[in-house]
Amino acid sequence: MKQESYELFKSANIDTILEVLANELANRNESPFWKDKVVPFSEAILSVLVPLRDANMLFDPQGEAVLELTPELFFEWSDFVSLKTLAFTLQKSNEAGVLLRTRLSDEVCKRYAPSELKILGAYLSKNRVNLENEFLDFPISTYNLHQGVSNVIKSLL
Repeated sequence: MKQESYELFKSANIDTILEVLANELANRNESPFWKDKVVPFSEAILSVLVPLRDANMLFDPQGEAVLELTPELFFEWSDFVSLKTLAFTLQKSNEAGVLLRTRLSDEVCKRYAPSELKILGAYLSKNRVNLENEFLDFPISTYNLHQGVSNVIKSLL
């Protein structure tokens, strides 16, 4: 990963990160197919990770506390199953008023402020993820597509 990528994820706002990705896509002459997928997917992930970063409440898919938003953490959450789990974790946390399903300290979890899930929810719904029942699966083709999108993002960073 480029050092600039670490600084970008560590402190930049969502729009800045998305702009960098869009510019990298344009400079690389990626297929329009990927151009239409990378930015919305990244926006969906960042729409929840950046606020968690700013609240010092980041965690990985295993629920372990993470100090900084890095490209590696972004890619851990870009796994489509993990992203779906994150959405349900935050939805349940919003309802409970406390961050659930993590190994963050109780003190930190109690500081949780509800996450805005509109962008992530719309993205998941568009990709045939059932937002009512966490245990319903989505088509394997959706998973495979997002593995490809993640690979394109990795090549950009």
